[in-house]
Amino acid sequence: MLENKNFNQSISYLAQKKSSQIRESIIQKYQEIQAVLDQDLRLTLSHLEMEERAAVSALDGLMEKNCSLIQEIEQDLARLSVALDQTDTEPDTLSFFSYPEQQEVDAADRVLDLLNRSDPSSVSLDEAKAEQILSLTNNLMLLIRSQAPIMKSLIRSYSSEVSLDPETAHPKLIISPRGDSATYTNTWQHLPDLPARFDTTLNVLSVQGFSYGRHYWEIDVSGKTYWELGVTYPSIPRKGPTEDCWLGRGSESWCVEFFDGEYTAWHGGVPHQLPFTHRLCRVGVLCSFPAGLVTFVEAENMMQLFSFCTGTFTDRLHLALCPGHDHNGTNANPIVICNAASPTSDLGPESPQKSISENHRGTAP
Repeated sequence: MLENKNFNQSISYLAQKKSSQIRESIIQKYQEIQAVLDQDLRLTLSHLEMEERAAVSALDGLMEKNCSLIQEIEQDLARLSVALDQTDTEPDTLSFFSYPEQQEVDAADRVLDLLNRSDPSSVSLDEAKAEQILSLTNNLMLLIRSQAPIMKSLIRSYSSEVSLDPETAHPKLIISPRGDSATYTNTWQHLPDLPARFDTTLNVLSVQGFSYGRHYWEIDVSGKTYWELGVTYPSIPRKGPTEDCWLGRGSESWCVEFFDGEYTAWHGGVPHQLPFTHRLCRVGVLCSFPAGLVTFVEAENMMQLFSFCTGTFTDRLHLALCPGHDHNGTNANPIVICNAASPTSDLGPESPQKSISENHRGTAP
C-alpha cells in the first residue's frame, strides 16, 4: 500500500513538473514576442522622432530667414520713404527714379521669391511613409488578432465533421436532413423502435465515432434555455427509466448542462456547478485521446468552462446532444452542430450498443 502511494506521488510530481516546464516555456515565448514588438516599436518611434526633429529644425531655420527678410523689407521701405521725401524737395533726384515702375516690379519679385523660399508650409513630414507604417501596423494587428487567442486557432484545427444519427434520436426529436441539428417537437413520431434509439431521454448521438487523435465540435445553443451536450461511449443505456442514460450521469458519458440559468458539468453522476451566469451562444467540445481529456469551452473566446481528465478512454467516443423539451415554451430553437470538415478526422460510423435509459429534465414529458 505504501509503495503504491509513493508511486502515485511520484507520478503526480512528474506530471506537475512537466506541466510547470511547459508553462515556463510558453511564458518565455510570450516574453520574447513582447520583446520583439517592443524593440520594433522603439525603432519605429525613433525614426519618427528623428524626422520630427529635422522638420522642427528646418522650420526654425525658415523662421530666422523670415525675420531677416522682414528686416530687409523694412530697410528697403525706409530707403524708399526717404527717397520719396527727397523727390518732393530735390527735383534733381528724379534721375535716380527714372524707371520707378521697373524698380517696384523688381522689388516685388525679390520679395515674392524670398517668401516662397522661406514659406513654412514647404516643410512637411513624409506623410506617405507614415501612412505605410499605419497600414503595416494595422496588418500586424489583424494578423495577431486572427491568431489570438492562440487556443482558438489550435483547438479549431482539430475540427472533425460529424452528423447526427436519426436511428439513435428520441421520437420527439426532429433531425435535419443534413444531420446537423436536432429540434424538440411535442408530437411523438412513429419511428421504428430500434435498439440504438433513446426512448425516454431526449438524446441523439453522432453517426461517427472516434478512437484516437483530437477532435473538436462547436454547437450553437443560441436562444435556448435548456440543453445538454457532450461525448459518450456507444455503451450508454438507451431504454427505460434508468438514470444512467442521462448524459453525464453514468460512467459512459461526459457533458455540460444548461438549465434554469445554471451551468453544470456532469460525469459519473457527479455534478460540478459552474460559475457562469451569462447566456452562451456557442459551446465547443474537445476530446483528446492522447491526454484522455474532455474539455468544454465558450467557442467565441475559448474561455474554458470545464475539463474532465479520464486518463485513458476505453471505447470509441460519439458526440451526444440533448436539445431539451420546450421548457414552458422558451426552448423552441434547435441545437445545431457548426462543425468544419477536417481531413485528419477519424471518421467511422458505428452503431451504438443496445442499452437502457432516461433523463429527468431531458425526458420527454
